[in-house]
Amino acid sequence: MMLGARKSPAGQFPVVLSSEAGGTMVHEAIGHGLEADLVQAGSSVYRGRIGEQVASELITVIDDATIPYARGSFGFDGEGTPARKTVLVENGILKGYLYDRLSAMKEGCVSTGNGRRESYRNRPIVRMTNTLIAPGKSDPALIVKSVTNGLFVKRMGGGQVNTVNGDFVFEVSEGYLIENGVVGEPVRGATLAGNGPEVLRQIAMVGNDLGFGIGTCGKDGQGVPVSDAQPTLLIPAITVGGAR
Repeated sequence: MMLGARKSPAGQFPVVLSSEAGGTMVHEAIGHGLEADLVQAGSSVYRGRIGEQVASELITVIDDATIPYARGSFGFDGEGTPARKTVLVENGILKGYLYDRLSAMKEGCVSTGNGRRESYRNRPIVRMTNTLIAPGKSDPALIVKSVTNGLFVKRMGGGQVNTVNGDFVFEVSEGYLIENGVVGEPVRGATLAGNGPEVLRQIAMVGNDLGFGIGTCGKDGQGVPVSDAQPTLLIPAITVGGAR
């Protein structure tokens, strides 16, 4: 279907991220920036911002290793700390970071159970588990209907993020035009580019659904199983790369 689709238009316009896209956006655009080792190293745009508004009031971000049967769940992390649910952002306010025992000791707090390692050969480092944007109250169909002309992202591809300033670029592996509130023809070659904190502050509608994506997250040469999730989201304006 994508091979036969026409090239995506380029410019700034509304984008609806489907819950089926999984949580690539939350994992890359904010999740890594809330890992305490990166924060302490000065490599996070969220450093020193606890208590500040970093996202729309509609956004709550959670890291939860206790979700039954989820890919990133466990009973204890690599340091023996029991798994837990950590609220990172609540109604747009930054509440805290993810810690292992070492990073927690540096700040005089306790580990959040995020000291993970690939195997016994590796040292534990701060890692996400199951990271998600909590569902909101809007009907996903009404979110799409509210857009006159835009892009509907059903599935996300790979991407890159700069945790220092929050800038990101993501590929869209399956996308469709939205015309007069209706999902229309497929387009190919689209990319989404923006700044994580800015995009999170702009989100105007949050769906009452929730879709999970699974994968293996790489950091410092180690890979660990994770899952990410998000509801359907409306971004009023974001840069879309495509054919001009």
